Amino acid sequence: MSKRVLILVEGQTEERFVKDVLGPAFFAKELFFHPTILVTKRVKDGPNFKGGVTNFAKFESDARRLLESAGDGLVTTLLDYYRLPADFPGMKSRPANVAARTRAQHVEKAVAAHFGSSGNFLPFLALHEFEAWLFASPAELPRVMTEPHKQAEFAAIRANVATPEDINDRPEFAPSKRIEALFPSYKKTLHGPNAIARIGLHKIRSECPHFHAWMNILEAFAAA
Repeated sequence: MSKRVLILVEGQTEERFVKDVLGPAFFAKELFFHPTILVTKRVKDGPNFKGGVTNFAKFESDARRLLESAGDGLVTTLLDYYRLPADFPGMKSRPANVAARTRAQHVEKAVAAHFGSSGNFLPFLALHEFEAWLFASPAELPRVMTEPHKQAEFAAIRANVATPEDINDRPEFAPSKRIEALFPSYKKTLHGPNAIARIGLHKIRSECPHFHAWMNILEAFAAA
C-alpha cells in the first residue's frame, strides 16, 4: 500500500532535490513525496511570494495547512538550520556547549511540541544548510562547476571537520559561503541539485548522521 509525505521546503533548490533525488529513491518503497515551497508572503491578486523562512508565524501557517490536508500521510520539513529565525520554538532555549546536531534536534523537538499531538509531523532541519551535503563527496561539485583543479581546496574544507554537518554556521563560515568563495559562479538552484544527484543519497547518509537519522524515520514510516 502506497503512502505519501507532504514536505515543506525552503525554496526551489530543495524542491528539485525532493523531486529529482529523494523521491525517486523511495519509489520502490511506495512512498511518494509532494514538496511545497514555503510561502513568504501571500497576496490578494497574483502569485504569492515563495522561498525562504522569514518568521515562525508564516511557517506555522503553511505547516498547519499541510497537516490539515495530510490525512494518514506524513508531514515533514526541509529547512536550513543556518539563520533559522530566532522566533522559532526552541531557538532561544538551545543548550550551550553541545554539538550542533544536539542543538538542531532541540529545535526540531520544540517545533513538533508546538503543534501538539500531531503524530504525523516530523520537523527536519538541515545542518547547517543544504550546501553542507555537497561536501559529502568533495569531487563532485568541482566537476559540476567545471573547475576540477579546485578539488583539493574543496576537500580541505571537508577534511577540517568531523562531518559535513559540522561546517560552521557563522555567516562567514557557512557551507554556502565557503562554496561561493571558492566558486564565485556557483548558483544554488542550478549547481546544487546537479551535484547532489551525482553524489547520491547513500553517500550523503554515510557522511551526514543527522540527515541519515531523518532518512531512517522516513523508511520506517514507509515500512509501517
